[in-house]
Amino acid sequence: MLTTRSSSARMLRASRAELNPGVKEVKRESSVSFDLSKPEAVASVQRKNVKRVLEVTEENLKKEDGIVPDIEDFRYGKASPSLIRLEKKVRVSSVIKVGAPENWEAILKGIKNMRLSGEAPVDTKGCEKAGSLLPPKERRFAVLISTMMSSQTKDEVTHAAVERLSEKGLLDPDAIVRTDEATLANLIKPVGFYQRKAKFIKEASKICLERFGGDIPDSLNELLALKGVGPKMAHLVMSIAWKNTQGICVDTHVHRISNRLGWVFREGTKQKTTTPEQTRISLEKWLPKDEWEPINPLLKCKCFCRLDLGRQSVLH
Repeated sequence: MLTTRSSSARMLRASRAELNPGVKEVKRESSVSFDLSKPEAVASVQRKNVKRVLEVTEENLKKEDGIVPDIEDFRYGKASPSLIRLEKKVRVSSVIKVGAPENWEAILKGIKNMRLSGEAPVDTKGCEKAGSLLPPKERRFAVLISTMMSSQTKDEVTHAAVERLSEKGLLDPDAIVRTDEATLANLIKPVGFYQRKAKFIKEASKICLERFGGDIPDSLNELLALKGVGPKMAHLVMSIAWKNTQGICVDTHVHRISNRLGWVFREGTKQKTTTPEQTRISLEKWLPKDEWEPINPLLKCKCFCRLDLGRQSVLH
């Protein structure tokens, strides 16, 4: 029986070498005995195991021909302990810790100085300007409505729509509920997707009346429960209306520019983020909280579109 197993093992190793000419076989020193009662012996065994796992991990990450795990690791219906350990080591070793980008403070200071040289529409017509002369409760509702209209719409267009609603006395949830959807849609036109937004605004107004006494929700989860309100809008409303910044408001501008500056990466990688929500999560991992609120208007400026956003370009 021992002879059969020995010959089978030799055949298996030979077939591996034929199928994988570039493979280096890592031999296990099973014939060596250790006195496990001695700590140095245990450490020696652990180092040998770690060395083998690291060699496999490095080859896998480089996507080159490497060490082929034992055939036993791929038996159907059985999760081999050695394969499980290998997979865990690969995941851990491939995770890249995300720290603050190099020179981010100098770059942010350069952006602030650059923004001082010119006024952007967000400075005078952003959502935070909606209902600025109204009492707190009414202003919060105006901020919510302005934010709901702002997606995929220029600040100037959103601001004008808010002004038209105000002129008609429609920055009020009760008045909006009593207004038919078509009239509301015509008033906010030409904001992006104005017909769909008119429907969402009416539904949100009804919820504000029935559940919040005419005020707006004061938590992220309740804001996100409103149709037409996404993470960017919810964070913006919490910050402006309730003075409670719980996260960074990331729109397409912040998402695009943060990637161009090399400030954000998908979790566990060095690859660019692909969605604003991924960008928000990445930014919040290193950006100081006192910068969370101002970062959105700072990066919403047309001057970035005309500028080569290399890391050094904004420093001068």
